[in-house]
Amino acid sequence: MSRIVDQYGSPIDVGMLRDPQTSRIQTLANPFLVPMLGGISPASIASVLRYADSGDLFHQHRLFSDMEERDAHLMAEMNKRKMALLGVSWDIVPPRNATASEKSSAAWCKEAIEDGMDDFEDLLLACMDGVGHGFAAIELAWSKVGSELLPNFHPRPQEWFQLSRDRSSIVLRDGAAGQELLPFGWILHQHGKAKTGYLGRLGLHRVLVWPFLYKSYAIGDFAEFLETYGLPMIVGKYFNGASEAEKSSLLAAVTALGHDARAIMPADMSVELMKVAATAGDQMHLSMIDWADKSVSKCLLGATLTSQADGKTSTNALGKVHDSVRHEILEADARQVAGTLTCNLVYPLLSLNRGGIDNLRRCPRLVFDVSQPEDLVSYADSLSKLAPMMEIPAIWVREKLHIPAPQEGEEVLVAKPPVLDGGATPGLSAATRAALAAQSPQVSGDGDPPPAIALADRLAIEAGDAWQAVIDHLESIVHAASSLEELQQMILTAYAGLPLADLRAVLAQGLAVAALAGIADVQEEATRDRQGHAQ
Repeated sequence: MSRIVDQYGSPIDVGMLRDPQTSRIQTLANPFLVPMLGGISPASIASVLRYADSGDLFHQHRLFSDMEERDAHLMAEMNKRKMALLGVSWDIVPPRNATASEKSSAAWCKEAIEDGMDDFEDLLLACMDGVGHGFAAIELAWSKVGSELLPNFHPRPQEWFQLSRDRSSIVLRDGAAGQELLPFGWILHQHGKAKTGYLGRLGLHRVLVWPFLYKSYAIGDFAEFLETYGLPMIVGKYFNGASEAEKSSLLAAVTALGHDARAIMPADMSVELMKVAATAGDQMHLSMIDWADKSVSKCLLGATLTSQADGKTSTNALGKVHDSVRHEILEADARQVAGTLTCNLVYPLLSLNRGGIDNLRRCPRLVFDVSQPEDLVSYADSLSKLAPMMEIPAIWVREKLHIPAPQEGEEVLVAKPPVLDGGATPGLSAATRAALAAQSPQVSGDGDPPPAIALADRLAIEAGDAWQAVIDHLESIVHAASSLEELQQMILTAYAGLPLADLRAVLAQGLAVAALAGIADVQEEATRDRQGHAQ
């Protein structure tokens, strides 16, 4: 095998790819999952973020993972953003001015991903995990499938990583300075650019930590409020001079009544249920929760109307504006994930299986089609008006309307003769219709055309395809002729070869139907005459 270089031109040792890199790090052999949210507080969160800035990502990403698991709204909004990419079609396109070999490599790569990697959609979801955490690392385990090397994908938790000593790259946590990620061994998707170069500040969860904290406090306070004021207060009244034993008996009865709704007490003692007056305290807690949820929606989806409709400000127009913002976010996510997969999946696939590639510049690229199809009705109207005035490339129209070019031998839709007002077709002129109407009495229901016109309309429709074949044949002759004299001679010569068989069959059927209709009219008229003589 010829020398293989990575995406940046450095030679690599293919033998290092036989086993996953994490299998050689003992500290990652049996990691334990320890929740982070036991004693969450502003001070503890500030400490976690400071550790991340210094290069220790462990506690920060453990906190981020717990946030997604314990906040239903955060999980729902994050899943919306992640799964939006699953419904987008993708392709592997060769580089500009591609050679035959580069086109073949692009086609092979797409086939390998579609047919040889069943979990490609899971890979996309794993990459989108970098939106919240800032980065997502998927380890590649290469295996031989026939004569080809294909990868299996193993997403790894962000807690397994740390920053290098100079905090310029993400490395595996090994209990020391960390290990550099092996080329062709990882798909490392970094979402966005680090703020001022600090990789620890990547990810939207860094921003969502504070709304999550305030929401947690609000929910806890609201639960305590409901426990204290959500139920009516039970007041027990004892008589003057009651002993301590009698007071204790009344307290036990009141306590049992609050929990079990059953209690006994002396007859000369009483219990009173006091309803707590409504306060604004519950609304204050709920307003804090609502603010936190809206902050999450705006941070992840850029808007709130596509996730929360309050019935007050959620109009259809504003909803469309907010939905367009979500589409812009989808475009940005797709562009970033496509760049990562081109560099860390497409390039290794081709290098290990096809060869002939040593840099990203001439590497086929994975692209997502996030364009939205245009309005077919408005485009059809505009194109019919613009076509006579300018030349419009057909490929541009197909791309705008998302209409693929037909393959050879593929069935396609063809235009039928348009129907004019009154049911006529272009095969019948106005003079012809007027003459037929004058010769045919109106014997059908109100609004129906006379029988002669109806029959002529039917013949015109059924003969439409046959006439179109004749016109197409004549059109090809017109294009081939170089002068009027040559055109005249070519038409005379080609007359016997025109495709008139179908047209003759339609005319024969029409004449037969017309003859039968004429016989029926004569018989009907004779019957009316006999009935008139009899009267």
